[in-house]
Amino acid sequence: MADQTNTSQQTDRQLRLLVGLVASLGAVIVLASLGFALTRPVGSELALRAGGMALLVMLATLTNVQVRIRSNHHNVHWADAALLVAAALLPMPWAVLAAVVGSTAARAVNRMASPMRFVFAVAKETVICGIAAAVLSLAPSAAQDPVHHLGLLALAYLAAQVADDVIALPVIALATQTSLRDRFLADPDLRWGSALVRFAVAVLTLVVLKQEPQLLIVIPVIVLSLHLTHRGRVRARAERKAWQQLAEATDALNAVQLDEVLRKAVRNAATLFSADTVEVEIRLPGLEQLVSGTHAEILYQGTPTHVPPDPARTAVVPLGGDGDSEKVGELRLCFQRPVSLSEREQLTLRAFAGALGTSVRNATSFVQLEQLADKYAHDATHDPLTGLPNRRLLRDEVTLALDTRGARRGVTALLVLDLNHFKEINDALGHGAGDQVLVTVARRLEEAAGTDALVSRLGGDEFAVLYRSVPTPALAQHRAEALLKVLQEPVEIDGMPMVVSASAGVATAPSTGGFVELLRRADIAMYQAKRTGRMVAVYAPDRDTADRTRLVVGGMLPRAVAQREFTLEFQPIVDMASGATIGAEALARWQHPDRGRVEPRSFLEPIERSGLLTAFTDAVLDQALAGAARWRAAGCRWPVAVNISPRSLLDRRLPALVATRLDDHGLPGDALMLELTESHNLSPLDVVDQVLAELTELGCELALDDFGTGYSSLSVLARIQARELKIDRSFVVQMEHSISDAAVVRSTVELANHLDLLVVAEGVERESQRQMLWKLGCTAGQGHLFAKPMPLPALMELIDSGKITQLAEPLHRPGAVVQLPQKRRNPGRGTGTGRVSDSTA
Repeated sequence: MADQTNTSQQTDRQLRLLVGLVASLGAVIVLASLGFALTRPVGSELALRAGGMALLVMLATLTNVQVRIRSNHHNVHWADAALLVAAALLPMPWAVLAAVVGSTAARAVNRMASPMRFVFAVAKETVICGIAAAVLSLAPSAAQDPVHHLGLLALAYLAAQVADDVIALPVIALATQTSLRDRFLADPDLRWGSALVRFAVAVLTLVVLKQEPQLLIVIPVIVLSLHLTHRGRVRARAERKAWQQLAEATDALNAVQLDEVLRKAVRNAATLFSADTVEVEIRLPGLEQLVSGTHAEILYQGTPTHVPPDPARTAVVPLGGDGDSEKVGELRLCFQRPVSLSEREQLTLRAFAGALGTSVRNATSFVQLEQLADKYAHDATHDPLTGLPNRRLLRDEVTLALDTRGARRGVTALLVLDLNHFKEINDALGHGAGDQVLVTVARRLEEAAGTDALVSRLGGDEFAVLYRSVPTPALAQHRAEALLKVLQEPVEIDGMPMVVSASAGVATAPSTGGFVELLRRADIAMYQAKRTGRMVAVYAPDRDTADRTRLVVGGMLPRAVAQREFTLEFQPIVDMASGATIGAEALARWQHPDRGRVEPRSFLEPIERSGLLTAFTDAVLDQALAGAARWRAAGCRWPVAVNISPRSLLDRRLPALVATRLDDHGLPGDALMLELTESHNLSPLDVVDQVLAELTELGCELALDDFGTGYSSLSVLARIQARELKIDRSFVVQMEHSISDAAVVRSTVELANHLDLLVVAEGVERESQRQMLWKLGCTAGQGHLFAKPMPLPALMELIDSGKITQLAEPLHRPGAVVQLPQKRRNPGRGTGTGRVSDSTA
């Protein structure tokens, strides 16, 4: 507002200066003309002619079209034509005096209130008349017969018009605070067209006065008709322009931002209605705003001032709402002086106000929709009870922190805490008390964590705190411990003090896995803290019992089974004394096309838990028996062993599946050794006993794998007709250094000898182990000491080369007398073992 006042004061000074210059020039011209007239004799004819020209100037000035620019009204009249006639028929001094008298009389009749405007108008027309007379004085004979000097007459009128624009337009621009360029370019065709008409009327008047003075009475009629025509054209153009501007102004209001609508409304209304300032006031529940400005700038935007407007200088129109009685605000056109709007302007104003009201309502609705959308977005990422961020927002923030951790210093850490015994609070005091506890805990955690941490509620009584830039992992644990101390102060619920404790787990960001893995690790650490009774525990990989790799592998198994990605490798089983091969164990391998070789322990257990076990067993039996058929065709009669999952013994279809595969490859039942691992599925169940009986009827031999590691070994031996026991590699590895492990091996061998069973030791890696096993009575073994697992082609090469009969040096020289262990099974091509397992021995 202060800037607007300073601008108005500066404009007033410039306007007074410019009017003063014009008035001074007019005064000089009048004084010079008066002095010249008083020194010359005045005839009655000259005086009468001068009086008539003064009257003509007065009437021409009163014949005008009024144009309003802001608070100022400007008249477009016929005075220039009258002044040209006066300058052509009178000597220059008398023409100037006639112009002064006629112009003064016209302003007196119009009762022009402003002295400055009065003086400027008279001075301007005095100067214009003086200029026209000065041009005509260049040809002294022009005064006798001006019609014959039409070119000079046109030049005088042109000079007068240019002088009029040069003098009047800057003053109008200053008075209305509009652009001088806009004033010069405003309707030039209409302005200069009407000037040509007035020039023609002036020439016609001069012709009539010279030729037929009695026809002079016709001139007013012609002038009046031309004046009415011109005024109609001016009004028609003004209306056409107003409606065009109205359409443009209302189109500009089609915005969704309320501030933009109000600002455009102020500027467009100031231009459309030529108002000094425009105010738009919005009165809606929860939304009151006032915007004020001109066509060029916004002067004020903020809370309404509630200053009542001056009704004489303000046009007020309400902004309609959805109903007749519902209003959304007001539109006010403010003028520096009292202004009466025309009927057309009032109609245009109501149309503009209606469009503005609709735009305000639409923009307000959009604001409400934005607020509602913001609320929904907030609710979607925040807990409704505590107001804390929820799991969704925590995930986004963790993801962002992990994506930008290269630009941050320190590590990203996540703390997950769970309230201890919270269920007891709900059960004893009700869920309302539990909610109060949760809200209090949330506030304490948020205040204690600081602005650099994000506290969130995961659900129930579980909270999480994200630290984005912790200098060291140890500091994350320290912060977690300090954070949990704020919960030690009792929480008062319904006047009852209550101590709330919590257990927390801390984990730092992993290299892979993102938010899911970080949250999983922090959760595991939190449960570790609960189990150990500590307040805070830090995630340690060696205490992580979850195996994510198995989950990933489990998702790839259906395709792997369907596309036969599983292959077999075969590891020979040898006679411990001679080193000759007596069997082969088949080992399942998975070569994934993208991940490469997958460890057996990663896929065997998921297969057993899935519905793919039967298809997998079928594929392994098919490949194992195909291998046995090939080495039998080469003269090696030893069987191949296939490990059968204990879960498969619950499937009544297993014997039929084995029989089908034996028939497919033309093999007898004793070509297949089925190895069974001790488990609860080998407990006395009718279905298990029936499946084992049917397999035995097929001629298949049974073996107990990993003997001694289960919990029902002796009871299983009493139930099934096993032909072989296999000592687990864990006993073989430790027996040289552990008396207990050596005792297990010895007792197993003695038990097998009494039951007439072959004993095979797994995982034989060193010659010393071979020697010890032989002394303990174990007559067969397998391991890297003899041969590593190999594909079928490699095994066939050993068979073809004859090396398969001597995979290790004999323990004794040929011909030496050796005392054999009791019940030792005779090695040969007709015996052997094998299995499918996850062993790499």
